[in-house]
Amino acid sequence: MNPTSVKKEHWAIFIDNTSDKTHFIESVLDGNPPTDLFRLKGRKGALFSKLALERFKVEEDRHDIKVLTKNISQSLRSLSSGEQKKALLKYILNDIPDFVILDNPFDNLDTESQEELVKLIKKISSDTTVVQILSRKKDLLPFITHYASLKKRDVQIHENPVPLSPNESIPSLAGIPLPLHEWEYSPRTLVDLKKVTVRFGDKMVLDAIDWRIQKGEFWQLIGKNGSGKTTMLSMITGENPKGYGQELYIFGHKKGSGESVWELKEKMGYFTPTMTDKFTGYHTLEHMIISGLTDSIGLYTKPTEAQLRLASEWLRLIGLWDIKDTHFHNLTMGQQRLIMTVRAMVKHPLLLILDEPTAGLDDTSANLLVALVNKMAKESDTGIIFVSHRKEPGLNPDFVYELKMTPQGSQGRKKPS
Repeated sequence: MNPTSVKKEHWAIFIDNTSDKTHFIESVLDGNPPTDLFRLKGRKGALFSKLALERFKVEEDRHDIKVLTKNISQSLRSLSSGEQKKALLKYILNDIPDFVILDNPFDNLDTESQEELVKLIKKISSDTTVVQILSRKKDLLPFITHYASLKKRDVQIHENPVPLSPNESIPSLAGIPLPLHEWEYSPRTLVDLKKVTVRFGDKMVLDAIDWRIQKGEFWQLIGKNGSGKTTMLSMITGENPKGYGQELYIFGHKKGSGESVWELKEKMGYFTPTMTDKFTGYHTLEHMIISGLTDSIGLYTKPTEAQLRLASEWLRLIGLWDIKDTHFHNLTMGQQRLIMTVRAMVKHPLLLILDEPTAGLDDTSANLLVALVNKMAKESDTGIIFVSHRKEPGLNPDFVYELKMTPQGSQGRKKPS
């Protein structure tokens, strides 16, 4: 084993949306760490990250090679986020590395899974150096001994954790733009689930779910990893056939009564961070927003004057008008999330679903996105479902719907916001 001095030194690397995290990780793993992390030079390292997990999932899907789950019957993809991360950490530690880089390890984890992961990481910290890369200050591990910030590729050392700065409070935004067209839909109820039950094989996932969402209501959907949140959302969006034959009503129509997936999606706005990977072309910010009106990946028709004016109003609202001709893939992660949230909202859909939109964002960007969602909820008739494991400071939902896991499947309940 390496000298004990290595075991006792643990680093927190605070990042924002300008940080070149990839360069930092590659440099450290390749044996060329920044000067202040010189003790890692020549040491054996491992990476604990969402990207590492995705690579194992692809290997399992494409080649049927089970690595992290070789001793269990379930596939890696079928496990909850918490179970996936525990399996990855166990695999890494079996290789006995000198140090582990933890890249935002608590993203997409419920509170209980976060606490379990902290215990596991703390247990290894006596023998293994931990380098925690984090976007959110409250995620800081309790045993960290050294602190630094990554500004682009520059590592800046400081004696204490980065203090909160004044610009990280919830910002104030102007009013949101009006839609180009109003929806012809008069009922108040948008979504109605009545005793909806879902089972996969022998496993009961949802047990007699009752949930009604009406126009203009702002809901936060919470629940532990594996509680069925994704299953429920996919039935609402029409992508999961488990909704057929059940008392599930979307925009006044019983599921399976003849409406197509596209007819449902036309009236919805939807954003989850993985969607950004689809937009690999050279799309300007104006065109990205306008594509939300056409539900297309990019814009392939000449925009109208009204569409351009609407895009301009949204870009001014979120402070990105000055870079309107910038290509989407050149934005920071925080800027991309703002654009994708606006894209989902630009047509003022009857229902807007935001699935973990703040995952991976730094505190400043998360606060701005929360302010935008609060503003959209307050100034429109759009029903909003905001999914997050994290209790975002300043988020103001009207209601909270919680999925509570039981041996018979998750049961739903309305909680105070």
